[in-house]
Amino acid sequence: MTLLAESSSSTVRPVLRGRLGAVSAAHPLAVAAGQEMLIGGGTAADAAIAAQAVLCVVMPDACGLGGDMLALVHAPGTATVAINGTGKAPLAFERIANDGPHSITVPGIVDAWCELSKRAGRLPLARVLDPAIRLAKNGVRVSPTLAKVLGAQRARLERGGAQTWPLFDQPGGAVCKQPRLAGLLERVGREGRTSFYEGVDARALVRAVRGLGGLLSEADLASHATVIAKPIETQWQELRVAAQPPMAQGVLLSMAVNALAGAGDFPSDLNDHVAIELTEAAFAFRSQVARGEALLSEALTLDFEKAGHRGGPRAYLHTAGVAASDAGGRVVSSLVSVFDDFGSAVYVPELGITLNNRGAGFTEGDNAAGPGKRPVHTLAPILVADSRGVFGLATPGADGQVQTLLQLLIGIQRDGLDLAHVIARPRWRSENGSLLVERSHAGIGKLQSLGHDVVPIVAGEVRFGAVVCAGFIGDEPIAAADWRRETWAGVA
Repeated sequence: MTLLAESSSSTVRPVLRGRLGAVSAAHPLAVAAGQEMLIGGGTAADAAIAAQAVLCVVMPDACGLGGDMLALVHAPGTATVAINGTGKAPLAFERIANDGPHSITVPGIVDAWCELSKRAGRLPLARVLDPAIRLAKNGVRVSPTLAKVLGAQRARLERGGAQTWPLFDQPGGAVCKQPRLAGLLERVGREGRTSFYEGVDARALVRAVRGLGGLLSEADLASHATVIAKPIETQWQELRVAAQPPMAQGVLLSMAVNALAGAGDFPSDLNDHVAIELTEAAFAFRSQVARGEALLSEALTLDFEKAGHRGGPRAYLHTAGVAASDAGGRVVSSLVSVFDDFGSAVYVPELGITLNNRGAGFTEGDNAAGPGKRPVHTLAPILVADSRGVFGLATPGADGQVQTLLQLLIGIQRDGLDLAHVIARPRWRSENGSLLVERSHAGIGKLQSLGHDVVPIVAGEVRFGAVVCAGFIGDEPIAAADWRRETWAGVA
């Protein structure tokens, strides 16, 4: 079995081979920014940050400087590290909401960029952010998707004070400049984290939140710190899978992989059924994610002959992925997000950004809301390694992330598919008790016969994710991208 088979099929994009490095991201302009860093002597970390910053300019509905970033970083000869660029609830916390000023946690992406740049970058942060700055200054064309979301979220944006945002009410195809965002990116590049978490910009952020009744404070921002931790690793035959530790719910994927490793042999036509059942079993532990690696000792049960209808995964979407590798052997797998469309929709006019609503991720038990607590995050990038190489995989889709990644791992390990075909093939998604399945999926009949509540959906629908992939096969940098959404890949 090879991971590098070629294909000319319209939905099977070939795995690209590079020399200086490779990058895959949720938008072609983000890929171009990553390539620019690699050509300029930068590392995978530089490429990933550059791509993420561009995504914040062109996809503000999904991500932004008011949101968060999680990443896994592999470098030869060193232990893989997990970078948790997420923030806490205000210390003055009184109540949590799913939307608006009481849903905001401290934005973590800026400090995470600074940490990633310091640990694994080579270029000055100002240089790395330059492609995003240029796009914000000169303007980007509003995509039909962004225009549709702007229209759908108009009332929320108005409540959040976004009427003066250059993007507000923009039609598809319009070229929109974002000078305030460009200025913020310039200050971050020049001054680092202090430009965002202290001083004038921090006061502007707090003023916007408190003006709408929120409780975020300058002290909350100043005390923020990125968490650097060891990933949770599972072994499935020759595959080693590294996942983001708490408070990300990547451990739910680790639980499913661990269960597959001990499941023994079963017919290949049950692959999807088994994965669906293990997904639903794992999601029963969502509120216990804080237990981390200890959850791997929990047994996940399933009936091989019928659907259990346990539910679990929800319908949330959003998020954007970036994966990158470089000639020095580094690999970064990452996701950036503001959670719901435009996050909380609370707008900071001086900074040109909306703020996240990650507080909506609080639930109950260990994940109950409280002062200075981090909610469970859906962001779940992974790194996969075996004797052939190492590569990062990530996808948007909230609770769909664990499910999509599990399907990819099964395709590689049990079905013997190469990366191009495993990314391209039809998918399913368990959501609110139903099983959404792309209409072209060959296993629909089998899933129905096992009792799953199958809902056929048009192939490529947004809920089926958009995988980014970059890494190494042997000593060669590679990248691959989904055909879904605007996902792209490039090499240098």
